[in-house]
Amino acid sequence: MHLIHGELFETLKEGGHLVAPGDLGENITTQGIDLLALPVGSRLRIGETVVTVTGLRNPCQQINGFQSRLLKQVVRNAGDGKVVRLAGVMGIVSRGGRVAAGDPIDVELPPHPHLPLTRV
Repeated sequence: MHLIHGELFETLKEGGHLVAPGDLGENITTQGIDLLALPVGSRLRIGETVVTVTGLRNPCQQINGFQSRLLKQVVRNAGDGKVVRLAGVMGIVSRGGRVAAGDPIDVELPPHPHLPLTRV
């Protein structure tokens, strides 16, 4: 499952890209959750569904087919040699069930030590 933080759309808009929920293939768009900062194994309870976060989405050149130069907006160099991926997170459905627009999302962090997300 692919989840994107809705705040990304505003960032992309500032860079000249109009992207709406669902345009990048995400299954769920969130608001107010720092998805990219979650540790591996975080569990998101959305409606009746539980999604276990596995890593960062690693977009490829195909995203430029949707909008030219979009890849550079969602994959950036941090300046210290590290790559920053902004295109959301991937997860597995640990428990399926009904999900509806507007459902609250509860975040449950895994036990320590927390491991940072890497690309999947």
